[in-house]
Amino acid sequence: MQTVTLNNGVEMPVLGFGVFQIPLEETEQAVTDALAAGYRLLDTAASYGNEEAVGRAIKNSRIPRDELFVTTKLYVQDAPAEDNTKRAFETSLNKLGLDHLDLYLMHQPYGDVYGQWRAMESLHRQGLARAIGVANFYPDRLLDLVINNEIVPAVNQIETHPFFQRVDYQELMREQGVQIQSWGGFAEGKNDLFTNPVLSGIGEKHGKSVAQVVLRWLTQRGVVAIPKSVRPERMAENLDVFDFELTDDQMASIATLETGGSLFFDHHDPAMVNWLSARRLDG
Repeated sequence: MQTVTLNNGVEMPVLGFGVFQIPLEETEQAVTDALAAGYRLLDTAASYGNEEAVGRAIKNSRIPRDELFVTTKLYVQDAPAEDNTKRAFETSLNKLGLDHLDLYLMHQPYGDVYGQWRAMESLHRQGLARAIGVANFYPDRLLDLVINNEIVPAVNQIETHPFFQRVDYQELMREQGVQIQSWGGFAEGKNDLFTNPVLSGIGEKHGKSVAQVVLRWLTQRGVVAIPKSVRPERMAENLDVFDFELTDDQMASIATLETGGSLFFDHHDPAMVNWLSARRLDG
């Protein structure tokens, strides 16, 4: 497994396993299968409602803790955000059955972001979170956080796939020392991704699937990816992307697929801001 080095020296696998939208009753088995396939980066979130299932799979795997890289995410907290962030972190840690996290992300750029970030900085200083970062932060929000706080986010997990490539934003993040991580790397199959002629043609040349081409494209760009699947054979296939390399021409042809916008939702949309800000988690 290849790794990237975060801005505080922590090494993070460039390819991991995500559990977003995996049915709760299937999550423990899926994570168990992913660990057996060789994944060591696991990505969950408080808002997914499956931290306990992920934790059971980790415990039952008996894989040494220092071989795993576990990420979960903080959802928008009520005031006082600083205190509630620390409580939310403890809840997540207890559900996962761990004594520390490798990466703790602020899931949405809403609420008292500064209060939440101060609490996350404190958790990092205590060694409870080896690295802290954000998710779904657009450039203006990310730069504001970087400029006006002591600790620079180690990671920004954002929608990144062949139809929304985030190339310029990746360069800005690189300048700030922030690692880009992709969610929705396969665009959930939108725009007929899995039958796209450009991606299919590249796959045929390498004897690889479209999914493998996309994951190779991401990792070759230095983008951390967290594909999900509940099928062990697909999990193994998604890991098998380090034995080939895309040519400059192939990378350029994938660049032509850019649409310039999200295929899911816009964090600048007032309706989405209202919905995400009002949503609260149980427990």
